Amino acid sequence: MIRFQQVSLMRGVKPLLESVDVTLNPGDKIGLIGANGAGKSSLFAMLRGELHADQGEIDFPAKWRVAYVAQETPPLERMALDYAIDGDTTLRKLEAELARLENEPESADNGIAIGELYSALADADAYTVQSRGEQLLLGLGFTLEQMQQPVASFSGGWRMRLNLAQALMCPSDLLLLDEPTNHLDLDAIIWLEDWLKRYTGTLLIISHDRDFLDEVVNVIVHIDERKLKRYSGNYSAFERQRAAQMALAAGAIEKQQRKRAHLESFIERFKAKASKARQAQSRMKALAKMEELAPLRAAAEFSFEFREPLSAPNPLLVMEDVEAGYKIEDEKSGQITHKTIVDRINFSLQIGQRIGLLGVNGAGKSTLIKTIAGELTPLSGEATTGKGLNIGYFAQHQVEMLRHDESPLWHLAKIAPTTREQELRNFLGGFNFPGTMVTSPIAPFSGGEKARLALALIVWQRPNLLLLDEPTNHLDLETREALTEALAQFEGTLLVVSHDRHLLRATTDEFIIVADGKLQPFDGDLDDYKDWLFKTKLASKNVAADLAAASAGKTDKATVTPVVKAAVTAAPAPIVDRKEQKKQDAEARQKLAALRKPIDARIKRLEEKMVKSTARKAELDAQLADETLYDAAKKETLKQLLADQAYCTKELAEMETEWLEQQEALEQLIN
Repeated sequence: MIRFQQVSLMRGVKPLLESVDVTLNPGDKIGLIGANGAGKSSLFAMLRGELHADQGEIDFPAKWRVAYVAQETPPLERMALDYAIDGDTTLRKLEAELARLENEPESADNGIAIGELYSALADADAYTVQSRGEQLLLGLGFTLEQMQQPVASFSGGWRMRLNLAQALMCPSDLLLLDEPTNHLDLDAIIWLEDWLKRYTGTLLIISHDRDFLDEVVNVIVHIDERKLKRYSGNYSAFERQRAAQMALAAGAIEKQQRKRAHLESFIERFKAKASKARQAQSRMKALAKMEELAPLRAAAEFSFEFREPLSAPNPLLVMEDVEAGYKIEDEKSGQITHKTIVDRINFSLQIGQRIGLLGVNGAGKSTLIKTIAGELTPLSGEATTGKGLNIGYFAQHQVEMLRHDESPLWHLAKIAPTTREQELRNFLGGFNFPGTMVTSPIAPFSGGEKARLALALIVWQRPNLLLLDEPTNHLDLETREALTEALAQFEGTLLVVSHDRHLLRATTDEFIIVADGKLQPFDGDLDDYKDWLFKTKLASKNVAADLAAASAGKTDKATVTPVVKAAVTAAPAPIVDRKEQKKQDAEARQKLAALRKPIDARIKRLEEKMVKSTARKAELDAQLADETLYDAAKKETLKQLLADQAYCTKELAEMETEWLEQQEALEQLIN
């Protein structure tokens, strides 16, 4: 277990924790929450041994392996898959030691050491590490092709995904995740939730995604007033318990205030009367001793609202046979080619619509948003905008577009040059930019503060169409809730891409989806979308290729992929015409049977081979138990037996892993 005993921590002159006592049990999945600057990341640093408490002790088993996500990723030429596997440092050390011994002159001791290393590698699942690494990266949104690309070729957000993969690859007893969902799309978050639910160690997560916390954690630790308070249950349970505590505290404070007023009134009336002097003195002492109840305070509330749009054209936008994508110019010839991402878009936006845009990573959501916003010109087709259309566009990388050497006031004055400064100051004050903060350069601001400024600039412009592409990145829970409430009351039209399911549920009333290069309505809610993701993820992430190759006996992926893709993509589309439901269900059952048959056959063959390999390994183990084998005269026999044992162990491990993969594939098909 992890025990904090009278722990105090200062950062500079600011106290973060004071005399903290809390116990976390092995296997707990803990959400660590608190206001920005409360000390969450510092607490992680103490658990990693990078910071030391000023007072008290943090105790957990010394043998525990601690895994966490590195914050920096050097621009390495190492392949992405190898970089992810590097997270298993124990395995890499064993591999390095084996390589060293195999390069040394042969000897009896050397042979024994090599045999022991092969056994250790088998215990470390060395023979399944490649497939495990691929599964992790596929889940986090990488394609098989991207896995072979160098780390240096990826953007910062994708490098953070690689760092997350390293942390998940590392066998650990304690896993520390600081905002793991910030750089993930909704499909990757759903995959990560499933992975973390199956994690057997102790998990500690800092996150501002309430749905993610609700799905994963069973304990909340809240940092408030420099104390750690432990709550059982997920984030929603914490909110209920916290609200009840605040209600009780408010009642206790009100009761105390009534009693205080009564005592003060008595003292004031009777302290000058001799007959009542003793009673007055007694009440004065009671008043002095009365403990001040510190109210349970929620974090300082922050709220804002979108101003009413100045105009309301209807429709706002009509797209007819639009082809959305990019124009690519060849550096040598200057020839321009078109790369289509979403084809034949027929779509209109009406006043008051509230739409959530769904789709797996790389499907084209951001491309579509940019085309609607006018940042990308349609490659073909026609896009017609309504007169008076005023778009408020929040891009994924909106924060990076701000001038970090300028202040919030400068940014707002740039888009409102004729407005009085005091009015601009008042407006920014409503977004928690008070006092000197409004005139300070934004470079040292947190990511959440910069995102809040970007939102303020959009609100000022009174848009009638809001296009939001991952607006909650870097926002804390308080600001997310404020944005959710503001969007729920927005009187214009809303189109939003977000991995925050709470925001999507609260602010949208219909969904559209980008899938297979097409834009279609999605007939369902977020739970239906989650089900659809699990059913179609095999095709969209190329996992189907791996499963088909395995069921065919590890055949070449390149030859299998097209066949499997055809089978999987022929499954029901995300948009189901209810009139065709029965027909599609029958087709789905036929395809399920066709997909299941080779897997069932492969499982049967594997079980037969595993019986033979197990018997062979038992025979080799019995021979190696003979002490006379270790005489120098029998060096060659020993070496051969050790090699046979290592090969047999490896072969058996590979078959067992493949058997488990086939069983999992079968379960996925059935479910």
